[in-house]
Amino acid sequence: MRIPGPLHAIFVALVVVAVVVVAYATRRQWLPSLSASAEPDETAAMPAPVQEPKVLKLSSQARKNLKLVAKPARPQTYWRTIQIPGIVADRPGETDRGMTSPAVGVVTEIHAYPGQTVRPGEKLFTLRLSSEYLQNTQKELYTTTKEKQIVEEELTRLRPLAASGALPGARIIELESQKRRQEALIQSHQQDLLARGLTSQQVDQVAQGEFVPTVTVMAPPFHSATQPAADEPVSDDLSAIDHSMVAYEVQSLNVDLGQQVQAGQLLATLANHLRLYIEGHAFKREAPFLEDAAQNGWNLTVEFAEDQPKHWPQLNQQFEIQYLSNAIDTDSRTFDFYVPLTNQSRLYEKNGETFIVWRFRPGQRVRLHVPVEELQNVLVLPTAAVVREGPEAFVFQQNGDLFNRIPVHVLHEDRMNIVLANDGSVIPGLYLAQNGAASLNRVLKAQAASGVRADVHVHADGTVHASH
Repeated sequence: MRIPGPLHAIFVALVVVAVVVVAYATRRQWLPSLSASAEPDETAAMPAPVQEPKVLKLSSQARKNLKLVAKPARPQTYWRTIQIPGIVADRPGETDRGMTSPAVGVVTEIHAYPGQTVRPGEKLFTLRLSSEYLQNTQKELYTTTKEKQIVEEELTRLRPLAASGALPGARIIELESQKRRQEALIQSHQQDLLARGLTSQQVDQVAQGEFVPTVTVMAPPFHSATQPAADEPVSDDLSAIDHSMVAYEVQSLNVDLGQQVQAGQLLATLANHLRLYIEGHAFKREAPFLEDAAQNGWNLTVEFAEDQPKHWPQLNQQFEIQYLSNAIDTDSRTFDFYVPLTNQSRLYEKNGETFIVWRFRPGQRVRLHVPVEELQNVLVLPTAAVVREGPEAFVFQQNGDLFNRIPVHVLHEDRMNIVLANDGSVIPGLYLAQNGAASLNRVLKAQAASGVRADVHVHADGTVHASH
């Protein structure tokens, strides 16, 4: 049927309105699909992910700027250690020596003052004797010496008479006994005067009638301090001591000029720091490790704080625990253990005076590494040779200009070294960077971010650009 023109237009309009109404009513169903189809496929447009590079190339200038050092990896035996703090301490009864007055007297001269250095046998003080006992001892020595001379002269005169029978032999025997008694008294008086500070020459002068009005106090000999204890290991330095260099430092002066002193009164304190102790401070839980080290004679490694080894000779000593303290400090809850230490020194002259400088000083802090476990067939590297990323640890193998990053298994780590398992990840004999692992890893990350290959030009600060 033919629809008239006006009606046809109205029909078409109604159809369009119906379509629009239906489309609007169902917009929630078809609108999301329309939007999704209109958006571009971003996944298809994304580039493939860049694989993280493992090889880095550094120029010789970059390696010099980083001060890289490479050494071959060698399996070895390593002792796992625990770190214990400590200090350098005096040896009681040996480091400090008090000088006392041998008799009652007055200080007339002081030959050495605090800070100055004296060698064994050099003068410290001169005392004017005012001891009645010492004066009587000198008089007795002179008198006994003269009496002995008289007896000897009498024996010389009477022996021919006794030999001819004109004199009984008992007289000769009596005189000889008297002579021996006089000799014993003379020896006793001599030893008494020597113990009071007189020299052998002065004692001989007293025997001749020249009484000594003064006594000189000398620095003591050093031979007793250089003898190690029976249970103490002898270090190489101790056996090579130059006794001409041995000296005391005047640590304190306890008298003044013109002061009267009594017998046994302290005049000064001398110090010699040749033989010291390293005093470690450990907790009770660490006692089993220290006992094993002491009983087995294991060598300890010692780090001295504020030490400059390049200014001193090489320290060739083996540090072993001598003994452990059996008392615990109530404040710190630690107990002490002691390691013998042989010091090094230098003498210098200034304004006609001698001074001494010691390498190690009492109170200086140390760090002791006590061995507790032996690790065999492992690779040992400095701490700077390994870089960490979360649970991963890496080293860098050098092959000319190329550095290959290799994952490794860390068995033990301390402040100085890292111990790696010899599990085949690192082939023994290959060269590994001993330092700068963190810097190398940063350069490698910069290379990965730039998307360039390993044969790019890489600067030491981590910046990269294409070769030119």
